[in-house]
Amino acid sequence: MILGLSIALMVLSLLIVMLVLMHKGKGGGLSDMFGGGVSSSLGGSSVVERNLDRLTIITAVLWFVLIVALGLLINRGGI
Repeated sequence: MILGLSIALMVLSLLIVMLVLMHKGKGGGLSDMFGGGVSSSLGGSSVVERNLDRLTIITAVLWFVLIVALGLLINRGGI
């Protein structure tokens, strides 16, 4: 069971990397990170971008659940 969860975790990790790289850049660098890009709005995204955001969030939640499940299995001596 641990082997299957580990393989699923690796696949989800690669999927998250690909999904994050598919996102369109919204910022202009470090100045936006510290409040310089207040004028940009996040409400003007297209349907494809919103679906990509949802898919990324769902994948990240599944990734987190797998991390917790693996931690519990390994901690209880399920190796």
